[in-house]
Amino acid sequence: MTRPIAQEQYIAPELSNVFSDEDLFSQVDALSGEVFRQVASRRTIKVRLEDRDYFAKIHHGVGWGEILKNLFQGRLPILGARNEWQAIRRLESVGVSTMSASLYCQEGIDPARRRSAILTRSLEDKISLEDFETGDPVFKRRLIAAVARMARVMHEAGVNHRDFYLCHFLMDEPAGEEPVLHLIDLHRAQLRDRVPRRWLEKDLGGLLFSAFDKGLTRRDLLRFIRIYGGCSLREALSKNPGLCRGALQRAKALYLQDHDGLPGEVERLLAI
Repeated sequence: MTRPIAQEQYIAPELSNVFSDEDLFSQVDALSGEVFRQVASRRTIKVRLEDRDYFAKIHHGVGWGEILKNLFQGRLPILGARNEWQAIRRLESVGVSTMSASLYCQEGIDPARRRSAILTRSLEDKISLEDFETGDPVFKRRLIAAVARMARVMHEAGVNHRDFYLCHFLMDEPAGEEPVLHLIDLHRAQLRDRVPRRWLEKDLGGLLFSAFDKGLTRRDLLRFIRIYGGCSLREALSKNPGLCRGALQRAKALYLQDHDGLPGEVERLLAI
C-alpha cells in the first residue's frame, strides 16, 4: 500500500523526543487519552507527553459527501487541522494570545481523504468567560476593553472566528488588575486579507448574544463599540452603522431561537 504524501508537518523542539519525522500522522493517531469529542471524521483527546498536557485534534478524511453538502449549502468545508494551524500562526503574528501549537501534520492529496492532526498545549488554571462573574465595576470595564481589543485585532488581521462566544475566551486565574485572555477553538476560523462585513456581523453578534446573561448594560455595549472601533464613540457609530445594526440583529435572532421573547433589559440594550 502506498503511504500518503506528507505535505506539511511541524514538531516543536519540546516534542522532538516523542515523535519522529517519518509517518507523523500515524504516530499521533495512535495516541490514547481522555476523549473530549469524537465524530465520524474527527476526534479530540487530551494526552500527557513529557510531563505536559496537550489537546490532540485528529482529522481523517471527511469524504466527498460532506464536502458537497457544505458546498451546496454555500459553506466552505473544514477539511482538517490546517485551518486551525494557520489561524493560530496568524493570531500569534499580531499579538493575540491563543493556543500554542506544538505539532502539526497533513498528508494526502485527495481533499476528501486528507488526514491531518494538531497538538496544542493545554491552557491550565484558566477560567472561561462564560463561567466568570464579577461584582467589581472597574474590573468589568477592563474586561470589556480587553475583549473588544482582541476582537478588533483579530478582525483587522483578516481572521473571523465563526464560533465567537464568551466560552472561547479563557482568562488567567486568579485574575490580576488587568485580565489576561486567550482565544481558543479556532478550527472553523477563516483567514483572508479582509473580513467581509457579514462575517464581522456574525462574530460580533455571537459574542453579544453570549453576553446577554452577564448583566450587560447599554453603557457596557457602547464602551465595547468605542474600543472595538479604535476611535471615539461618535466616530465608531457613524463610520460603520450597518455593522452595529447587523450585529445587534444577529444577537437578537440567536436569542429568539431559544426564547419566546426578549427580556426588558435586552430590549433596552438593543435600542442603539
